[in-house]
Amino acid sequence: MTVATTRAASGAGTAVVGTGHASCHHGEILQGVFLDSRGRRCAGLVTLPMPGPGARAEFTRRPGTAPEDVSVTPDDRAKALRAAVLAVRECAARRREPVCGGELRLSGDIPVGLGMGSSSSDVIAAIRAVADSFGLRLPPETIARLSVRAERASDPLMLDGRPLLFAQREGRVLEVLGDALPPAVVVGCALGGGKPVDTLSLPAQAHDDEDLHAYERLRSLLRRAIAEADPALLGRVATASARRAQRVLGHDEFDALVEIGGRVGAVGLQLAHSGNVAGVLFDPASPDLDRRLRRCARALEDSGIPVTRTFTTFTTGEELMDGRAHSGSGRPTGPDTSRRRTRLPAL
Repeated sequence: MTVATTRAASGAGTAVVGTGHASCHHGEILQGVFLDSRGRRCAGLVTLPMPGPGARAEFTRRPGTAPEDVSVTPDDRAKALRAAVLAVRECAARRREPVCGGELRLSGDIPVGLGMGSSSSDVIAAIRAVADSFGLRLPPETIARLSVRAERASDPLMLDGRPLLFAQREGRVLEVLGDALPPAVVVGCALGGGKPVDTLSLPAQAHDDEDLHAYERLRSLLRRAIAEADPALLGRVATASARRAQRVLGHDEFDALVEIGGRVGAVGLQLAHSGNVAGVLFDPASPDLDRRLRRCARALEDSGIPVTRTFTTFTTGEELMDGRAHSGSGRPTGPDTSRRRTRLPAL
């Protein structure tokens, strides 16, 4: 989709409008501590892409205004505002133009505080909108760098749809694990009654040598699951990662989720490691799959766990990048301060 840049006369000069978009995700398949190529320990994660909800941004650049004169609507999106300021500096330097101010407007339908990357989506959409107002398409590694500077840790939503082990606090790819996740059907649900989680309130998790060994083994198993397109092995990795995350998250419904998955023939489950969203994973080749999915949804609802949506790892659709600078560049597809929650579509 192409959105033409518009220009309008203003007192400070010619206003230039750019637009951007970013998708969300459905929590993590794997998250923990890993070794990078230099043998250094660093935090890393593999997200579960999900089609549908996304963040949209519109940035009106006003040449001739003061660099600090940047506003955001809604006014509680502090991380996106920081990202826009950083992106203006980056793009102005690339264009050899003066740094200026502008207005950032955000909209979207990503539920906040469930661990679906709402703040990362806002930040990435904002950076893309600023870049579009300069007629630029920034490379993913630049967007990653700016995103981490804006929000301290970022989900890899600026990258393509391949499964990546991503160092979220450093904005770099530790490993491309393969071309695509194994085929799986995910019955999404919300733990904790769907209440938002303040990620900054979660206790910091210290990782020892045993953790490092366990996560590196899961990394190896996930690499194999992807190479062999094995949904059962994918479920095994995601469940093991979720169990380790449960030591910090402490979800009351976790045992019920495990029991339901076993009862309906799921291959595993996955959790957002910084929120309340969760998913029960199924092999799409399972016999009588539709009946299994219905039984799963019914069992979750009977246990007081709201079902949100069912989706797959192999029909992610195409993200709308928007903006003339992003034309033809589609790809498969912790919160800011409090804002209105968006209800996830029902199953």
